[in-house]
Amino acid sequence: MIEIERTDYRILQELSQDGRMSDVALGERVHLSSTAVARRRKLLEERGVIKGYNAQLDMGTLDLNMVVIIMIELTSQAEHVLNEFEQAVVACPSMSYCSFISGETDFLMFVHVRSFEDYDKVYRRELSTLPHVAKIRSSFVMRKVLERTLPPVLFGSGAGAANLQRHRSIETV
Repeated sequence: MIEIERTDYRILQELSQDGRMSDVALGERVHLSSTAVARRRKLLEERGVIKGYNAQLDMGTLDLNMVVIIMIELTSQAEHVLNEFEQAVVACPSMSYCSFISGETDFLMFVHVRSFEDYDKVYRRELSTLPHVAKIRSSFVMRKVLERTLPPVLFGSGAGAANLQRHRSIETV
């Protein structure tokens, strides 16, 4: 685990709200000079804590307002089966998320589509052609209740707060 100082957590919290914030503005928010912020940001990037910056798109304005959650069970858990399936999923242009999970289902996927008819095309052209599939189950999101890029617990309690508390006690010594 990478040790992160209290000030770096404050920088991460600000950047999680606005990844385009300038070093000057960020410095004002965390009470550091822009040079110190730039140095800390660069270190966080180099250490892999910050993986990158991206724009959050409103899929509804792009006419992709339906989210389909897809659960896939495979015919086997053999390594070559998993590898072949995963390679095929990566080639699917409609797939926005896929994870290998525990439990009764092997893979969990998200697809954004325009309509039920659009999903039918995705199902026929992409999902039904995936190798080693035993069962496909689909659920349609009725209403989005919450969407976060980071859980607040990272900055309020739990591991993030424990790290903050540990560094607070170090800084006050």
